[in-house]
Amino acid sequence: MQGNRVGLIGHPLGHSLSAPMHNAAFASCGLAMCRYELWPTILDDLAHRMDGIRRDETISGCNVTVPHKVNVLPYLDLVASDARAIGAVNTIVKSGSVLSGHNTDWIGWLADLRAEGFEANHNTDAIVLGAGGSARGIVYALLSVGARVEVVNRDIQRAAKLVGDFVQFGAISVGNLDSPGDLGAANLVVNCTSAGMAPDTTSCAWPVDLSLPSGAFIYDLVYRPTVTGLLRAARAKGLRHANGLGMLVAQGAAAFEMWTSVPAAAVAGVMRVALERALEESSR
Repeated sequence: MQGNRVGLIGHPLGHSLSAPMHNAAFASCGLAMCRYELWPTILDDLAHRMDGIRRDETISGCNVTVPHKVNVLPYLDLVASDARAIGAVNTIVKSGSVLSGHNTDWIGWLADLRAEGFEANHNTDAIVLGAGGSARGIVYALLSVGARVEVVNRDIQRAAKLVGDFVQFGAISVGNLDSPGDLGAANLVVNCTSAGMAPDTTSCAWPVDLSLPSGAFIYDLVYRPTVTGLLRAARAKGLRHANGLGMLVAQGAAAFEMWTSVPAAAVAGVMRVALERALEESSR
């Protein structure tokens, strides 16, 4: 690391558990002098924040969360091809005064999906719920391994825009839960919406009157609470399922490797323990 500080920019950040996760990783690999900080940043202050990151020699980079994953693009000198295709950056690496943007969300999600026992490939028929920034990363990940994807969103035009942006990468179309058609043949369902996220834990991304595809793996990016309405429905049907906790760890470990050159695999376990402890403490 060229400096001893990294951080998270976004707004609000009161919910974030990234600091304890990364600081535990620093401590575990002999980098106790390094620290991960929260840098709350509203849109009007983003230009000033990015200039400060560029000029401050103690800073090695940062993570980016909502609402700035797209907003930061004009402030970067370089953008990795995957992040440019997704249209969003969640990790910035600083070299000298040069800022390069990356997206570790899709890498982390594929890694966690694999760890949960589902190998996405050309035999995968996936339903992606949502058409926002998270969905873009998941869609890119799925198309990169040859999966077929249907994007379902309440705003059909937004779903169509996402599909149009990614059609060059593989088989992707707009789906409709009101007229499910062939959706029942899906073997993977991924929720990329905020439905079910605390404090609105009663909402569910999947209609209660529509059966989940038989035999599908259900993945909910939401991890607070750890069991959402969608995952309860998956359990009731005996379907394999996972929440977004593992993805959060995996994407964080990938970013950590970019900043420190410490392999992600060397810190992922420590990060997971720290994250679970922080989640438990925050729920008391």
